[in-house]
Amino acid sequence: MGRTEAAAMIPGIAMFWVAVLGGAAPHTPRLRLSFQELQARHGLRTFRLERTCCYEALLLDEERGRLFVGAENHVASLSLDNISKRAKKLAWPAPVEWREECNWAGKDIGTECMNFVKLLHAYNRTHLLACGTGAFHPTCAFVEVGHRLEEPMLRLDLQRLEDGKGRSPYDPRHRAASVLVGEELYSGVAADLMGRDFTIFRSLGQRPSLRTEAHDSRWLNEPKFVKVFWIPESENPDDDKIYFFFRESAVEATPALGRLSVSRVGQICRNDVGGQRSLVNKWTTFLKARLVCSVPGTEGDTNFNQLQDVFLLSSRDRWTPLLYAVFSTSSIFQGSAVCVYSMNDVRRAFLGPFAHKEGPLHQWVSYQGRVPYPRPGMCPSKTFGTFTSTKDFPDDVIQFARNHPLMYNSVLPMGGRPLFLQVGAGYTFTQIAADRVAAADGHYDVLFIGTDAGTVLKVISVPKGGRPNAEGLLLEELHVFEDSAAVTSMQISSKRHQLYVASRSGVAQIPLHRCAAHGRACAECCLARDPYCAWDGAACTRFQPSAKRRFRRQDIRNGDPSTLCSGDSSHPELLERKVFGVEGGSAFLECEPRSLQARMEWTFQSAGEAASTQVPAEERSERTTRGLLLRGLRRGDSGVYLCAAVEQGFSQPLRRLALHVLSATQAERLARTEEAAPVAPPGPKLWSPFNVLVTMGDITGGMRRFVRLKAPCPCTCE
Repeated sequence: MGRTEAAAMIPGIAMFWVAVLGGAAPHTPRLRLSFQELQARHGLRTFRLERTCCYEALLLDEERGRLFVGAENHVASLSLDNISKRAKKLAWPAPVEWREECNWAGKDIGTECMNFVKLLHAYNRTHLLACGTGAFHPTCAFVEVGHRLEEPMLRLDLQRLEDGKGRSPYDPRHRAASVLVGEELYSGVAADLMGRDFTIFRSLGQRPSLRTEAHDSRWLNEPKFVKVFWIPESENPDDDKIYFFFRESAVEATPALGRLSVSRVGQICRNDVGGQRSLVNKWTTFLKARLVCSVPGTEGDTNFNQLQDVFLLSSRDRWTPLLYAVFSTSSIFQGSAVCVYSMNDVRRAFLGPFAHKEGPLHQWVSYQGRVPYPRPGMCPSKTFGTFTSTKDFPDDVIQFARNHPLMYNSVLPMGGRPLFLQVGAGYTFTQIAADRVAAADGHYDVLFIGTDAGTVLKVISVPKGGRPNAEGLLLEELHVFEDSAAVTSMQISSKRHQLYVASRSGVAQIPLHRCAAHGRACAECCLARDPYCAWDGAACTRFQPSAKRRFRRQDIRNGDPSTLCSGDSSHPELLERKVFGVEGGSAFLECEPRSLQARMEWTFQSAGEAASTQVPAEERSERTTRGLLLRGLRRGDSGVYLCAAVEQGFSQPLRRLALHVLSATQAERLARTEEAAPVAPPGPKLWSPFNVLVTMGDITGGMRRFVRLKAPCPCTCE
């Protein structure tokens, strides 16, 4: 099959999967705002450096009020209040000899042999740790940013440059995943020039450097690291674990399935110091489990197996955060999903049975033999045992850990299926950030999902049935980058109510809410179901949980304005607007709802009659997203047309249009009158001009032509 034929099949395949997944094709946002609209009216701010690309590393510093950015050959410091102002930049290019050596190795000197800054961490009160590719010579540096109350500064400490091997990737195409805990850096990275020796590595700090077993596919099999988190297990710091999220080729896949990509969560103990006789300078507590995000079906599950990003949302205690993860598919159809995981479910998988394979010709099964003590994967601490160091672990524990890093049970999402999925939308999910918002009827998680089309989706998680079931509702689609560059990183500031988004082409800043954009009526504000917004009696404004005003109206769970907005007179009375059409031609009655999720209803009231009827669906009338198109106009089509938006069962009148169907003779007479009329001097007008474009048959029976009519009408027509 050629490329053209394969491309032609994709829409059909996407529609097939839409039917299989039983979802809409695809979800439509309530609001879709362009880059120009966001920039002009909704506070979008941007930042970019001249002749610089690849803004991948973002570090949010709320205390200093700064956003630190790592890009090609640069580190920048931006104001969290306005990234377009008070920016400081630091040039950090790779040395000329490194670039030349990179070029001699066959790399492109203009696109690959640069220093792409991949990670930024707050090292102490005055310095950042920054690491970059260094033209295929990974290097790290300490960047001085000064004390919190001082004037912002940005200075590279040239006396403290360090080898970045095992911390930053060599190749700018590879992602960096790391976390700095105390003075220890935990990173998942390719540790060699060829990009074949993938490892989970600990460096810096006082404890010995450790890594995973090299070139053992049971441990890591061509992984792509995504995120790393430090999550405490108890009040005892000796129980702390580091969790790695990545995707890799599955060692447990049968040969018939070929190369199968799966998503994983891996764990290591922070106090691991390696083994005494075996696994020396290697992790002894490394375990991994499959992370499943799939839609159950009668003919098998539909898997979203390409993990793209993970966001850790803190809960009331430090030990049980929620994990929001975005996935895409490796199939030919374009699909993405958001799955939510409980840390208790992750821990349960690591306490379950180990996966075991007796030999090359055997299948993977649950290990039924004796598991040595202490259980592999447990941290040496007084909480769960008497061992104080991994070097004290018995040899059978170390040997079992070496041969059984994979758990048999997978980690399933809460509710057993994705919270939100999108198929055939023309983009895939790349990044995610979340915010927990207090609303009038409870707390809601608001998700911001970055895509490879330069857009950010705003989705809320709403309870559905009993816990833990929930569904994701798509509120907004925001085009934050003019060039549609893929979103590569995101940071959220709940304190400032701002979202910071990075791409290859720059950095964008956008408020978390745009309450005024939802509309000027109570019903519109309530239907928006935005936890950040509420109706205050006069406008849709930001909701303040502490406010004691009686007029704050909000219904996130149901989005039902019928009770909250009953008797509300905030919506102005509809003015009747006149529209003219020509007999036998066409007329377009424009009516575009603010919400893309609204369904339009049209009713018709004939001249001289009191009753209204639904406009029938027939060949002569075509409903579009912007109004109603009437073809083959007749005199009987004259009358009043009422356009209403129906959403969540609530009907809201939008426009009242009086259509006057003229004969061809009347239309020609009006056209001649307009051509002969003198130009009126500027000033107040008793009559307001109303321009209408109509289609009519030529009076002489020739070609169809467009006539622009200017008909006098009362001032209320505009």
